[in-house]
Amino acid sequence: MRPTLADYTHLSSGKVRDLYDIDEHSLLMVASDRISAYDHVLNTPIPDKGRILTAMSVYFFSELGVPHHLASAPDDERIPEEVLGRALIVKKLSMIPFECVARGYLTGSALKDYRETGTVCGIALPDGLTEASKLEEAVFTPATKADVGDHDENISFAAVVDRLGEELAHKVREETLDIYLRASSLTEARGLLLADTKFEFGVDSAGNLILADEVLTPDSSRFWTVADYEPGKVQPSFDKQFVRDWLTGPESGWDRSSDAQPPELPEDVVDATRKRYIEAYERISGLQFDDWLGESAWRGA
Repeated sequence: MRPTLADYTHLSSGKVRDLYDIDEHSLLMVASDRISAYDHVLNTPIPDKGRILTAMSVYFFSELGVPHHLASAPDDERIPEEVLGRALIVKKLSMIPFECVARGYLTGSALKDYRETGTVCGIALPDGLTEASKLEEAVFTPATKADVGDHDENISFAAVVDRLGEELAHKVREETLDIYLRASSLTEARGLLLADTKFEFGVDSAGNLILADEVLTPDSSRFWTVADYEPGKVQPSFDKQFVRDWLTGPESGWDRSSDAQPPELPEDVVDATRKRYIEAYERISGLQFDDWLGESAWRGA
């Protein structure tokens, strides 16, 4: 008989995930259907989002060939029935206190910084770059880990060195860029560009650097279609862009500059976002999302 969530001690909740203590070595990491935008956790969930994020993370953890924090199969008998399909048993780690971001294209906060200073996280970039420009080489642009409701802030590599020391900081940067390049090659073969992504790492009891949290999901990454890519304009993206666009459009009536909670999402925005997440998973993995719900894709994960 499977346990229930009430059998485990709740440790913390983030924007999307909840953590529970299992034993001395393991945690239960549960992905919810919550969605965040502009530093707010919205009141409207996206159905199946937690399962999609979990399925996508499991796929990439198995494909990347790097040490990761999964401690068992996603149908482990210790996972409660109520969260089966959107929960993973993971190893306890000492987490690196930074978002480890890799960028192969210029967009988002990096583009904003570049337009203001010509640099991103202290890295000088060539003149004349524009929205969605491809960078000559992928860059490591770390950020602070913000609490719920706060905003991640880009920082310099020097700040990472100050906190972690030279050896670990360089290892984190090296692994971030290496995994980004591996993933980019994989997604491009499936017709999607990996514009940027953020990773989280932890250190195990033996001092090994371990890839953790979620990985290469539409929540943590920007995926653009190869066929539609055109620098100089905002690219259609496989993420929560439907949500962002609606919130900042006239229909929502929401003032982003205020502290007010965003309004409920309309059904069509919820449905479009769900479909976009599923499409990203299916295009990249070559698997059917319904197979994940039926558990057949878990075997051998």
